[in-house]
Amino acid sequence: MAKLLYRLGFWSASNRVKVILGSIAILLISAIVALSMGPKLHEGTTIPGLESIKTMEQMYQEFPSIVDNSGKIQLVMKSLTDETLSSDTTKQLIGAQLEEVAKDPAVTAVVSPYDNHSVSADGKIGYATISYNTPGSDVTETSKERVLDVAGILRDAGLQAELTGSGYVKMEIGGVTEGIGVLIALLVLTVAFGSVLTGILPILTAVIGLGTGVMLIIIGSNFFDTPSFALSLASMIGLAVGIDYALFIISRYRQQLAEGYERKEAIAIANGTAGSAVVFAGITVIIGLAGMSVIGIPFLTAMGLAAALCIFVAVLIAIFMVPAILEAMGGLIKAKSKKSSKGSTRNKKNETRGNLWGSFVTGRPWLAVILGVALLGTIAIPFFNMETGTMDDAQKSPELTERRAYDLMTEAYGVGYHSPLVILAETDGGQDAAANLSGALEQLRTYPNIGTIAPAVPGPSGKISLINVIPATGPADNKTVDLVKQIRSQAAEIESQNHVKLKVTGSTAVNIDISQKLNEALPEFCIIIVGLAFVLLVMVFRSILVPIKAVLGFILSLGATLGFITFVIQDGHLQNVFHFNGQAPILNFLPIMVVGILFGLAMDYEVFLVSRMREEFKKSGDAKKSVLAGIHHSGGVVTAAGLIMISVFTGFMLAEDPNIRVMSFALLFGVLFDAFVVRMLIVPGVMTLLGKSAWYLPKWLDRLLPNLDVEGEEVMKAVEKKQLRLVRDPKTNLSTELLK
Repeated sequence: MAKLLYRLGFWSASNRVKVILGSIAILLISAIVALSMGPKLHEGTTIPGLESIKTMEQMYQEFPSIVDNSGKIQLVMKSLTDETLSSDTTKQLIGAQLEEVAKDPAVTAVVSPYDNHSVSADGKIGYATISYNTPGSDVTETSKERVLDVAGILRDAGLQAELTGSGYVKMEIGGVTEGIGVLIALLVLTVAFGSVLTGILPILTAVIGLGTGVMLIIIGSNFFDTPSFALSLASMIGLAVGIDYALFIISRYRQQLAEGYERKEAIAIANGTAGSAVVFAGITVIIGLAGMSVIGIPFLTAMGLAAALCIFVAVLIAIFMVPAILEAMGGLIKAKSKKSSKGSTRNKKNETRGNLWGSFVTGRPWLAVILGVALLGTIAIPFFNMETGTMDDAQKSPELTERRAYDLMTEAYGVGYHSPLVILAETDGGQDAAANLSGALEQLRTYPNIGTIAPAVPGPSGKISLINVIPATGPADNKTVDLVKQIRSQAAEIESQNHVKLKVTGSTAVNIDISQKLNEALPEFCIIIVGLAFVLLVMVFRSILVPIKAVLGFILSLGATLGFITFVIQDGHLQNVFHFNGQAPILNFLPIMVVGILFGLAMDYEVFLVSRMREEFKKSGDAKKSVLAGIHHSGGVVTAAGLIMISVFTGFMLAEDPNIRVMSFALLFGVLFDAFVVRMLIVPGVMTLLGKSAWYLPKWLDRLLPNLDVEGEEVMKAVEKKQLRLVRDPKTNLSTELLK
């Protein structure tokens, strides 16, 4: 693979104009196609086959009128004066403004708080529902502005007016906050390269790759069921790794220039060495993301494949376009500063100063390992109490109108209003059916945590009735989960006593079932990922102990990540520091997502750091010296790569949507723990303690394993041989001969 990438790097550099224009053309074509087709994204997270999903399908068959995919906006109002919403003056004001909203051609129905009987017991709060002729995601900005204008008029008249609903609130797909993360990444790159111009290159190529990947996802959403947050996740990961991959190749290119190689030769070598590591790193991330499909949950599969597509494009951009741009920039990209190699005292001091961290870790390996393990182990403790669920507007900023609408509804109808349950009651339709149903309802009312139970609504068949239940607790409360479990566990007894079959569905029950299914799938997914990581690393490093150490480090960083987000998000600590707006369960698909993504990123850092150690060990046979060399040559790049990841995720953390914020928060600290504690502290310490035994591999296994040559060792051997030929025969063209 390394030789192939070497040739590819030389070809891209030689055909720089074609490669650059071709890459831009692909981006523009995909953008034109994507924008003409438009995104077909949804915000659902359902899993076919769940009990609640099957019950919901049965409910839709019996009550087809319930199926309504039209977008809706709820205009929630509260009287801030002595008057109630039912006073004549307020009634006339609200009625007149709702008539204005109804004039919108996109509006199909407007139901006032007086018609839907939503006015609260004290008469202060109620809401109107506005229905549109399109799905919520397609409600136009013009329609929203019309409702916002009405809300402004109501506020001026002494009412609090807030908006929520599928027609108004949508998950963010992108925004200006990501730019902040990119600016921080540019600062990191500028410091790492010592040049603003050089620092811009990784961001430029990453943006082109991300743009192409996102456009392809939008096109794909027209053919495949794609959740909207899949695009957000793909954007986060694609941008971060795109910058990192370009960073690795450009850093190696500057090193080769410093070694005295001609520009095209340096580009080709960088693509053959660092490019090999980039390809392997990209493959591991893609495997981790695509591995989410083995769980058999459609929305997770879509998320993983969408993000994997962005990673694939980022790898292609790195190995095709980066070499072309490096050649196009000519002498503007300078070699890495290198002191005289004559062994001066000053040079030796500079080398020592540049590897102080390596000297500390290798000089006190036990301290480094114990300190790192103790730190991450302590942070991981809250993980054992982690509870998963969904997030809603309660976790949004109070500055947003949808959060204020949520609070008004909680004030008016109780927190259980946001966690409704729907019970499908099936009888035999006989003469005693009504009495049996009444008996079942009476038994339901005896259960703890029941708020209100609406009268049963009979269906056309006469055998199935619909019962709406409002719990006394919210959707994130364990008591709501317990209520669903109790209804299901007592269903057999109720059927035996009252001859009524009870089944629970509704959005709350569906979310509970999804969370349970994801929790059950997590251990299996972890075993698959950890096993895969071990096999891949055995092939890469041709060692047994190094992969074991890498896998244990991954498990440690994963535990710390999940523990820390539990500590902050679920337990409510440090929320002011990270600007979260309330306690919530951990997003149900987050643990699996973190496992898949963190696996790939952890292997990235492991490969870039330890491969350099292996390269040095094969030359010198000195284990400690190889650890020092790995930290000296790759430690700075891994540090910069980690900081870039953190910068990008920080930008996404500034988004308003709580789902995106929590995802980016988890990935931010996942990278922080893995790159800076595991890879830069624990790994060098363990490698020092293991010594030469770290590189042991049975001979029979060595013969069976394929030689992946991630370090580009074969390329460097070939280059050295050609250099010797060049000395003997000045007419030899080194680059041309290598290409042959």
